[in-house]
Amino acid sequence: MSTHRKFDEALAALKTKVVAMGQVAQTMIQESMKSLVDRDAKLIQSVLSNEDRLDKYQVEIDDEAIRLMAIQAPVAMDLRFILMVARINTEVERIGDLCVNVCESVQLLLAEPPLKPLVDLPKMAETAKRMVEESLQAFHESSTEKALQVIKKDDEVDALNDQIFRELLTYMMTDPRNISRALALILTARNLERIADHATNIAEEVVYLVKGEDIRHQHPQGEAVKLHGR
Repeated sequence: MSTHRKFDEALAALKTKVVAMGQVAQTMIQESMKSLVDRDAKLIQSVLSNEDRLDKYQVEIDDEAIRLMAIQAPVAMDLRFILMVARINTEVERIGDLCVNVCESVQLLLAEPPLKPLVDLPKMAETAKRMVEESLQAFHESSTEKALQVIKKDDEVDALNDQIFRELLTYMMTDPRNISRALALILTARNLERIADHATNIAEEVVYLVKGEDIRHQHPQGEAVKLHGR
């Protein structure tokens, strides 16, 4: 087998590992929200266990990326790919950290009766999870079209976050006894919003990988956009 073919296979394996890491992060999003909705503290432990898996993936992926750069001295598209892998790896690991943050809020919420029926938070979590999934699909398929669709969905999550904040602010103003639970729910929404930001960052990296175009501060059409967790 030629050296170049071995290198291509190593890059493909690296891509597969990043996608597998992303699947763990998606499970963490789902289980952290399910622990709140179902009031199931056991799921928190599952999230924490998956964080350990995520951390292990991060170290393995970073080590392999560094090894390939040192041994192969890649140029052009291959170099850009390895650099993007390292950056996406960091984004996914941060998503895991945010899921742990959600679980910390859930622990506080499970110690008290529910403040209100949960409608928008599960919807927000599902959208954020779907954004993570689709951003990694875009990476796996080198699809700028899918990446741009993920970026558009960030506005949906932002709108839900604003709506949740306004509603919970009303609960706090109505009765001071609601404040601690309302704040925990606000923090949960904020962490979900940040997960969506990291999914958006991954999608922006895909556009850069495929087209060499940095859209972190602009739409491809040149319209100004907000920063995404940078």
